[in-house]
Parts: sequence; C-alpha cells; structure tokens
Amino acid sequence: MSGPRMTLPTQLVLHELMSDPAREMYGLEICAAAGLPSGTIHPILARLEKVGWLRSRWEEVDPSEQGRPRRRYYSLDPDSIAAVRAALRRAKVSSQALARLRPGLAGER
Repeated sequence: MSGPRMTLPTQLVLHELMSDPAREMYGLEICAAAGLPSGTIHPILARLEKVGWLRSRWEEVDPSEQGRPRRRYYSLDPDSIAAVRAALRRAKVSSQALARLRPGLAGER
C-alpha cells in the first residue's frame, strides 16, 4: 500500500488520529486538534481515505432534529496502522536529516 505525500499538515492529521487509533473523529474535531483550517483538513482526509489509511462514515442522525448538518466520522483503518507509523517515522527522519543539512530550514514554514 503506497502512502500519500507526508506534508507537515498531513503529519499533524495522522498524529492526531494515531493518538487513539480506534477512535472516530469528525472533520472539525480533527481541525481543532491538529490546529489546521477546514480547507486544509478535508483534502488531506480524502487523500488518506483514497490510499486506504482511513475509513469514513456519515452519522445517522436527522439534521433537522440535531440543528446541524450530519457529521462525517473518520478513523484509521486497522490494517493501515503499521504503514502510518512507518510513514510518520520516515517523515521524522527526513525532517531531522534536512535540519542537519540546512539548519533552520526544516522548521520553517
């Protein structure tokens, strides 16, 4: 299973999901936890789902009764947890190597 490009926002999303791999989180909850805007999170979630690292489901509620739109919940696919861990580890190593080669660059945005 090949993974997505490991941008810093992608890593932040994956770190949040890996904090409790069995937990389901909805999009805005992930936004708040990762400290990223909705416009950044949702494309990342779509890519992670496309490569098979995430599952999603729509909650089964009546939006008019809840007074809000239905939420889409995301969780890590149990079969992908080892691949996610390995990708995060590689990303960390890459970041550390970049910092050694060009001090100050790895932490800049």
